[in-house]
Amino acid sequence: MESFHSVAQNAAGTRSSPNSWVVYLAAAVAALGGLLFGYDTAVINGALVFLKRQLALSTAGAEFAASSLLIGCALGAGVAGFLSDRFGRKWLLFSCAALFVLSSIGAALPHSLLQFVTARFFGGIAIGIASMLAPLYIAEISPAAIRGRLVTLNQLAIVIGILVAFIVDYYLSALGSNSWRWMFGVAGIPSLCFMLAVAFVPESPRWLVQKGRIQNAAQVLKTISGQEQARLEVQNIQAAVAEESGSMFDRRLTKPWLIALGLAILQQITGINTILYYGSLLFAEHIPRQSDASALLANVIIGLTNLIFTIVAMFAVDRFGRKSLLLWTSAGMALSLLALATASHFHAAGILLLIFILLYVASFATGMGPVVWIVMAEIFPTRVRSRALSLATVCLWLACLLVTATFLSLVNTLGVSGTFFLYAFISIFAYAFISKNVPETKGRTLEEIESQWR
Repeated sequence: MESFHSVAQNAAGTRSSPNSWVVYLAAAVAALGGLLFGYDTAVINGALVFLKRQLALSTAGAEFAASSLLIGCALGAGVAGFLSDRFGRKWLLFSCAALFVLSSIGAALPHSLLQFVTARFFGGIAIGIASMLAPLYIAEISPAAIRGRLVTLNQLAIVIGILVAFIVDYYLSALGSNSWRWMFGVAGIPSLCFMLAVAFVPESPRWLVQKGRIQNAAQVLKTISGQEQARLEVQNIQAAVAEESGSMFDRRLTKPWLIALGLAILQQITGINTILYYGSLLFAEHIPRQSDASALLANVIIGLTNLIFTIVAMFAVDRFGRKSLLLWTSAGMALSLLALATASHFHAAGILLLIFILLYVASFATGMGPVVWIVMAEIFPTRVRSRALSLATVCLWLACLLVTATFLSLVNTLGVSGTFFLYAFISIFAYAFISKNVPETKGRTLEEIESQWR
């Protein structure tokens, strides 16, 4: 098989444009992991309606079925940093793709809850690796001027995966009580495509420099941005790596840690995955006069809104900046959640509740969804970036697990309105945290961002 480098060199020569199709191709292939991440996390939303009935699951059983994936996500994110530093970003992307293939088939076959959660656990490991590795790889291979847009491409792929999952759930629901098996099984097709496509992407040039493979790094950067720019970038990366401390917990990195862990946890505990994982049950069981079909159709509308506003974020993040988008959209999340909680308290019509949910999802998709991943991938030095992002992503998935494993119980205790009032107040806290702590990184190279912590 002809290598990616040969294909790219023949086509691109020594062009210096940072907008080379080579960069977009590599980012798009890595983002396929995001698409599978989105599909596998969201497919449970519609499948759970049928799975709960067929396996006679209690509330606790339904929460376990939904959250078992997230335990694997935390584990996968935890090992991803070490493995990607040891074996390289490309090798781990390929291994992740193979695990997606196996887990999607495995989740379609079970006849007991234990079998199901075991398959989902291994799928979660793949998602955890992809959630950390895809934005890291894209950030390390992208020119500064378009890095935000390209890392957001991964988030776009995630929300496309979510939308595809909702559409597949809606149409396959016509197959009856066993439709959930097909909902999980069809993910094997894009998983196999991802595994094959990874063979054509280059290794991260920053990882290559870190491993002393300077010529290989220069070759990748030459393909991306031209010979002269590649020489300068290699020098800058070498200088930055030479000055770095090897410790993840150097005192100079206290602020990056505060930002990364704060954003990772806040992204999840503001409640977005309660909509993405439990939307069907929420509409079917807590909103009057909603059938299974109408609940699944509402999911499709939510997924489409998520997609549209993630596209908006792609074009806004390198124009308006990271911090501005985070502030505007966390405020929008707080206001829409307050409106949703109030409307639910007064038993408003289902269409009004859906409108407030859509406003909430639109706010999240424009800011807290994609921009958190961008900032976390940007703020750490090269030597510790993968391990640090890995740990931050573990915290993100543990926060997601906490929300997912408690949502139905919270609704039973506080009601729908009380639960969303809680998430609204957390969104207000998120606004204050971002305003005080998060710097603007728009248009700066990774080495320039790193220098501010020294």
